[in-house]
Amino acid sequence: MNACPLCRNNQILAEYHQDKHRTYVQCSRCKLVIVPEEYLLTEEQEKAQYDHHQNDPTDKAYQKFLSRTFEPLILKISKILTKAEGLDFGCGSGPTISVMAEALGIKVSNYDLYYFNHPELLTKQYDFITMTEVIEHIAQADNLLQLLDGLLKPNSILAVMTKRVIDKEHFKQWHYKNDPTHIRFYSVQTFQWIAQQFNWQLEIIDQDVVFFIKNKQH
Repeated sequence: MNACPLCRNNQILAEYHQDKHRTYVQCSRCKLVIVPEEYLLTEEQEKAQYDHHQNDPTDKAYQKFLSRTFEPLILKISKILTKAEGLDFGCGSGPTISVMAEALGIKVSNYDLYYFNHPELLTKQYDFITMTEVIEHIAQADNLLQLLDGLLKPNSILAVMTKRVIDKEHFKQWHYKNDPTHIRFYSVQTFQWIAQQFNWQLEIIDQDVVFFIKNKQH
């Protein structure tokens, strides 16, 4: 790997951790922790992993899990907009946020590369975008964020749920890294770098959730 897949830093990526399955390196600029390309699954292998997920939109426990993103998002949107339309990016095989939003009279479209691949949804702009347990799966993080920036209206919100890197000691025992489809790991420093690059305002919602608010003039 010659460059960071997020900030394109060409400096040497320092080894961060190694276990019996993979090596992990870290970018010195944006602090992204990266699984090198030789460990990445093929699309077929990746989808086979996702096919085992049993996310049921009517499952109250799953809705409660997502509510850590959804509830503060709806509260914030209600203060900004009287009517909002959103996109659940990477909704998976059992889209649930759209069901939760529909119960409140809010329209959310579902997009997923493998299960709801509707490219026309990526030609519009939205008042908010949710991306829950998605960003850690995306190899080309810079391309993804450029795409999302174009999908966001001025003064809109990108809500991201992913577990965050704390430090090397925590990383050693971190179960989150053991999922073979988890290949990019973010910290507060990484999210701060992203916000600066895109002129977004960063808000830390809880230990797994951050919001990016797109600047009106951006």
